[in-house]
Amino acid sequence: MKVSILGLGWIGEPLGHLLVENSYQVIGSTTKPEKRSILQGNGIDARLLSLGPEPSGEDFEELFTADVLYVNIPPARRTRSDDFHIDQLGYLLEMVNKGSVKRAIYVSSTSVYPDLNREVEEGLLLNPENTGNPVLHKGEKIMQSFFGDRLTIIRFGGLLGDNRVPGRYFSGRLDVVGHAPANYVYRSDAVRSVHWIIRNDLWGEVYNITAPLHPAKREVYEANAKQLGFAPPVSYGNENATWKLVSSAKFLATGFVFDYPDPCTFPYKL
Repeated sequence: MKVSILGLGWIGEPLGHLLVENSYQVIGSTTKPEKRSILQGNGIDARLLSLGPEPSGEDFEELFTADVLYVNIPPARRTRSDDFHIDQLGYLLEMVNKGSVKRAIYVSSTSVYPDLNREVEEGLLLNPENTGNPVLHKGEKIMQSFFGDRLTIIRFGGLLGDNRVPGRYFSGRLDVVGHAPANYVYRSDAVRSVHWIIRNDLWGEVYNITAPLHPAKREVYEANAKQLGFAPPVSYGNENATWKLVSSAKFLATGFVFDYPDPCTFPYKL
């Protein structure tokens, strides 16, 4: 089986390595010429592709001939307009039309859910007015309209692991929101979840991918500080800030087992 990974980044690259280890044919995109030869040396047929939003690069047409197309191109909302990601998807689907892609995975985020101060699941009806992330919500709809039941959408929680430590971002800070439940997922579990979907033919679905335990963020920050030896937040506040608890029960029902179910015990490498 041939899998094409659009975005050999923080999740896409280890996903490529995992798929190669499991005898998949893997092709993928990178924007960095210096990274291409390294990836190719590890069995990943890396091609240069940038979506700016128009496609540019080298020999990237082959990316759109695959059994599975994995699309992980997060919107650059801080530096680009909301239309930029939508335009990227438009050009991407033009290339899909010229190629032959059987199925696709679109990486979205749990940020599409509004803060309702309760648990939220995949069945919650989202629209442009209530979504927490209008760009990704629109991206989901565009991809669903094109692929139909050949598409599965992954809504990742906050991606952590290695040097991504949530407590570091709030070390020594005042009035940190600490009461909200943590909707996090460890990097290797995120990678394994994609392989699980492909291996088990879980198509035409939407899945939340978050660790099944949801301690208060305060507990996670304190655990990080104790584990890694930096200062915790100085104080917590804004107890009226809204929140959501994103359920992963639907994905757990497929038989997937998280190696790291508790965000308080995620291991890190600094």
